[in-house]
Order: sequence, then structure tokens, then C-alpha cells
Amino acid sequence: MPNNRPDEGNPVAQQTDDQSKALKPALESMTLLVAAVIVHDKVTNRVVLLQRSESAKFAQGMWDLPVGKSEPGEPITETAVRELYEETGLTVKSESLKVAHIIHGAWGVEAPNGFLTVVFAAHEWTGEPENREPRKHSQVRWVDVNSIPEEFVETTDSALDRYLGGGPQVSLNGWAS
Repeated sequence: MPNNRPDEGNPVAQQTDDQSKALKPALESMTLLVAAVIVHDKVTNRVVLLQRSESAKFAQGMWDLPVGKSEPGEPITETAVRELYEETGLTVKSESLKVAHIIHGAWGVEAPNGFLTVVFAAHEWTGEPENREPRKHSQVRWVDVNSIPEEFVETTDSALDRYLGGGPQVSLNGWAS
């Protein structure tokens, strides 16, 4: 076996079993991870939407999907289940979620280093939609897919439109072409 230095192509042993030696996250370059859920009643062709309140952090008065940030160490499917329940009272099983769309934004209000939103579709749920966060939302309700409000958060509106129309499954927002 040749006596090569590690930078000449020989594998270098790395210790992977010791969590304390793991690299620290590069927080200044971290992309915010977000989940959104399209609850779609295919029988009545309605979706659950919420309208942001006038005191919301962003997009005041705009319509949106149930959406929220992932907690550290939380799988994205659990983020979707948790946020949907926290905002609307609807319960879905994580294994019943289907990926409907991916949004990759170059920046956001709370994400100066960008965000990645995984938009899921749910066709099975329990409960009826209710406004569980009235300080953040002015209303939560079923909306016919042919009557989606125009005052909609751009990124999630695009995802919903593409989901309903069978369009591209990835949106890039704010990136130079």
C-alpha cells in the first residue's frame, strides 16, 4: 500500500460516535425550516385557510395556509402536525401527509438567511377548523378552491395554486435568475 498523505486521496478516519465532538451548527448561515399544510376536502373541493390579524408579525390582514417554524430537533412532518393543530384545532397523522410543494426563499421577515417551506397536503383529518390563535389570526375557515381570496401571502398562494393546478412542485422566491 502506498504511503500517501491524507490530502492525496487516502481516507481519513473520522470519529462519528461521539456527539460531543460534532461540529457546532453554522447558525449565521442557517436556513429557517418551515412547514405548511393544505387541508383539502376533495368531496366539497374546499381548503382550510386562515386570515392573519392586524397585529400579526407579517402579512397583516392577508390570507395564508396554516404554517409555522420547525423547532430544533423536530422532524418537519411533526412541525406540520403541531402547527396545524395549534392554529386550527385540526388533527392529522404525520404518516398521512403528502409533500405537495417546496418553497425556497432567499430571505424572509424572520429568516435573513432564507427559508425552506415544505408544503404538505392532508386529505384525512379530525375536527373542525377553529381560530385557536386569535391574536395571530382574525379567522380560520373552509374556503372553496374557486373562491381563494386575492389578498394572499405570495409564497403560499403560489404553492396552493400549483398544488391545485398540478404545476411545478418547487418555487424559488427572491433568488437571482
